[in-house]
Amino acid sequence: MGFSETFQEILLPAIGQTFYMVIVSTILAVIIGFIPAILLVVTEPGGLKPNKVVYKILDAIVNLLRSFPFIILMIAIFPFTKLIVGKTIGTTAAIVPITIAAAPFASRVIESSLKEIDPGIIEAAKSFGASNMQIIFKVMIKEALPSIVLGITLTVISVVGCSAMAGTVGGGGLGDVAVKYGYYRFQTDIMVYTVIILIIFVQVLQTIGNLIYKKLNK
Repeated sequence: MGFSETFQEILLPAIGQTFYMVIVSTILAVIIGFIPAILLVVTEPGGLKPNKVVYKILDAIVNLLRSFPFIILMIAIFPFTKLIVGKTIGTTAAIVPITIAAAPFASRVIESSLKEIDPGIIEAAKSFGASNMQIIFKVMIKEALPSIVLGITLTVISVVGCSAMAGTVGGGGLGDVAVKYGYYRFQTDIMVYTVIILIIFVQVLQTIGNLIYKKLNK
């Protein structure tokens, strides 16, 4: 089988599955991650509304979820995945554990971006009578947006890695192709194609993230 046939019959569908997993999982992870990130920044000591109990509980939950190796997490939550999507195998099923693995990562990078804001800007907003909600959404997030974009770029790249690992347990995508053809059938050429595609994918994502960062940071 030549490269053209291999690409059309094997690699192209796998690329589509990987795109699907990465896009949906990243969107969900960022949406979910934003909530604890904001709460962590607001309730931390010296935050807009310090709350030691809430901060410690959220911090512990995020750290706990981040400590799970992805493969173990994926297998451990099979019952939850089946409850959500009705199955544990396949591209759609893989989105559930990928999202759960990526959300705490996204939360931490967003939290770090929000913490980089000059406290003087927040104090200035307070002096003008801005409410906490206005400070969060109109000052903090706006000021941190370029850094948040870089953090989301890192999250997307992390999700790409998770999607590849998901393929080893029936998640589909390029990881599944690499295992099925490159490992079990000893088709080294397909393994090489898969690696090259993933490298290009990551490089393109990083370049896009850097361009958006530069545009927002002007």
